[in-house]
Amino acid sequence: MAKVLAALRNHWKKSTFGACLLGWGGHWLYGKHCDNLLRRAACQEAQAFGNQLIPATVPLKKATVFLNPAACKGKAGNLFEKNAAPILHLSGLDVTVVKTDYEGQAKKLLELMENTDLIIIAGGDGTVQEVITGLLRRADEAAFSKIPIGFIPLGKTCTLSHTLYPESTNQVQHITNATLAILKGETVPLDVLQIKGEKEQPVFAVSGLRWGSYRDAEVKVSKYWYLGPLKTKAAHFFSTFKEWPQKHQAALMYLGPTERPPEEPEEKPSRPPLYVRLYRRLRSYWSSPKEFPQEVAPEDWEELKLSTIELSIATRNRQLDLTRTEDFMDICIEAESVSKGEFVHRG
Repeated sequence: MAKVLAALRNHWKKSTFGACLLGWGGHWLYGKHCDNLLRRAACQEAQAFGNQLIPATVPLKKATVFLNPAACKGKAGNLFEKNAAPILHLSGLDVTVVKTDYEGQAKKLLELMENTDLIIIAGGDGTVQEVITGLLRRADEAAFSKIPIGFIPLGKTCTLSHTLYPESTNQVQHITNATLAILKGETVPLDVLQIKGEKEQPVFAVSGLRWGSYRDAEVKVSKYWYLGPLKTKAAHFFSTFKEWPQKHQAALMYLGPTERPPEEPEEKPSRPPLYVRLYRRLRSYWSSPKEFPQEVAPEDWEELKLSTIELSIATRNRQLDLTRTEDFMDICIEAESVSKGEFVHRG
């Protein structure tokens, strides 16, 4: 024992490095063990759904998964197969996985897809935007929109994941909780932003719209990957070499918050019996004449001409409040008098 202590003291640098490496390895193995326990518990819960008996005349529910393998730097396919696919297959659903090969393919596939009982989006914010756009562009959008949509967060940027699953702490828990929520039929109403152009078809988004210098600089961040943690600052710094200040002229027309319309009943009420209809007809005939309703004033839209460095329009999905009775959006107009130093620092 004395020789071991003497060796550790004489080689303290190697001993310190070995202790740190051993501690990191133990922490990594413990994390993997916890992830396996989460997967096992989720599979056991999903198996309870698959063991439920259904009548022979009732067909299996069909679920169509739109998987973007390129999400999360190409790791989305492995994440789905390891964490979400076993849960879906154990639940007794008839699962069809559609892998997208290029950007915009999910949008086209949704416009041509036939009937399904459930749509599942497996990817990031871009995949969500494509599927929602393809769904709402369909000719039978009113009927097809009633199909529930599930979201399994696999992308590098998943704005809705922390809103829908705030109790999740890591990526594996995010994926398993999202998949189990789909099986349980937990639904949350979300706002959808429609973006119309002069010629192209409308585009739909659930998070928001950004237009300006900050957004243009963030698109070029991956170009400076070799700078490591400084790549974001570098993208904003080099973008200031263009014409400065980078002003964007726009005209904005907006309307204040409006009350949310009442939800339409899913099924039309059955037609009342003949004697009830006759009674209502006679009562309306002998009753006093109704007063004509007053004309409703037209909506008072306000127009604002602006010059800004960045314009962003965001829905309220990030701060979800199911009790609110009004529909509104957040509009942020950045000041055009931003110095180069402030632009790089804030970026």
